[in-house]
Amino acid sequence: MESLSVERLDHLGILSEVIKDLGLIRLIDARLVPDELEEITPGEAVAGMILNSLGFSDRPMTLTPQFFANKPLDLLFREGVEAEMFNRFKLGRTLEEVSTYGCDGLLSELALAVCRQEGIDGRFNHLDTTSFSLSGDYVPEPGVEAIHITHGYSKDHRPDLKQAILELMVSQDGGVPFVSQSWDGNTSDTQIFQERAQALITTLKHSPRPRYLVADSKLYDKDNAANLKAFGFITRIPSTLKLVKQVICQALKWDQWRSWDATTRYQSVELCHYGMAQRWLVVYSDAAFARAEATVTKAQQRESEAIAKQLLHLQARRFETPDKAHAALAALAKRWRYHQLETSTLIDHNHYASKGRPTAQTPIQSIDWQIRAQVRPDVEHIESAKRYHACFVLGTNISPLELSNLDVITGYKGQAQVEGGFRFLKDPLFFVSSLFVKKPCRIQGLLMVMTLALLVYSVAQRRMRQQ
Repeated sequence: MESLSVERLDHLGILSEVIKDLGLIRLIDARLVPDELEEITPGEAVAGMILNSLGFSDRPMTLTPQFFANKPLDLLFREGVEAEMFNRFKLGRTLEEVSTYGCDGLLSELALAVCRQEGIDGRFNHLDTTSFSLSGDYVPEPGVEAIHITHGYSKDHRPDLKQAILELMVSQDGGVPFVSQSWDGNTSDTQIFQERAQALITTLKHSPRPRYLVADSKLYDKDNAANLKAFGFITRIPSTLKLVKQVICQALKWDQWRSWDATTRYQSVELCHYGMAQRWLVVYSDAAFARAEATVTKAQQRESEAIAKQLLHLQARRFETPDKAHAALAALAKRWRYHQLETSTLIDHNHYASKGRPTAQTPIQSIDWQIRAQVRPDVEHIESAKRYHACFVLGTNISPLELSNLDVITGYKGQAQVEGGFRFLKDPLFFVSSLFVKKPCRIQGLLMVMTLALLVYSVAQRRMRQQ
């Protein structure tokens, strides 16, 4: 009786063909020279990890052989490849080889070849960072250059765990990553962006086609201004700058908005800041106003509760003079942002020279003063705060003849591409493998493989959308 075996291809067939069409296995094997005694090459091992991660099987990397147990490996790879060949020893050694070669350099070389083959538009280059929380001690290995996995500012809101930082630069065209670098867990965004801007000076300035760097507010720093002068950038200006508040307030006062779309408006201001001639765009959107309205309403409610407690304590105090009572109330009111004083009443408390019930002739020895107050919401300031927080400022040093105001906003809105890439990488079904990798150099290698998986996924998605 003949036996029948069932193998599942699912969507892995599409991803495998993308990997083969891009020549990733060949490109990796040309850099990580295969050992003749190895059953599968480093390129095939990396491809196996990519397919395992994009299979969303919720399995750690140590169980890769189980993942491939019911897959047609002759179609995904080549004849003779078996599931047991993707064991944890082979995959671990491959990650170490990737780390030894240079994770960042390898990803850049592969991505450059892919972008050329696919014709990726590299005009807008979106830069951002994220943190990956990790469990374990991760003691540095002597003599091995690797990132330092340690505690730092956690974007995952897990300050109790050690972490690694991943820097990513993607294209607006399809969100294809072409620059990736892993950093120590306590590295700040300002330092990362400053070093990246310095490294990009030659690349962007001498590019045959205009290329612009797009990033969030951490890029715009006084210490980084010298680097930013060398190429075109689009960034969000930090709201902590006093000039930003002045520009937004002036725009709200002018009220000369131009439409970007049905829900977004903007005003343009030309100025010089940090020694650079720039164009700042004050952007207002209905979605941001809705968020600001909810934020200001909550802040007003919290302040109302705090004011009730403050007035309760104030009314329990006694003052020597009416002026001191009013001064104490004024000191409280000065700190209120969303409320203002409506009425105040002074109550005198007489202290007589003799004990007992006083008569009309009993002399008054001293008078203490008590103050009571009523407050009401400052409606005008509340509405102004909502409009203010519905605005943000984009800055660029690119000439309007080269890039219009609408193009600047469009370019910045493409920042969602890199943020979407981070959401993809940090999906629990995707990142579960790293929890079982304990060497810092292997973590570094795995972050590179994960970014390469994002590249394969982005290219496949881009091809389907173009069809």
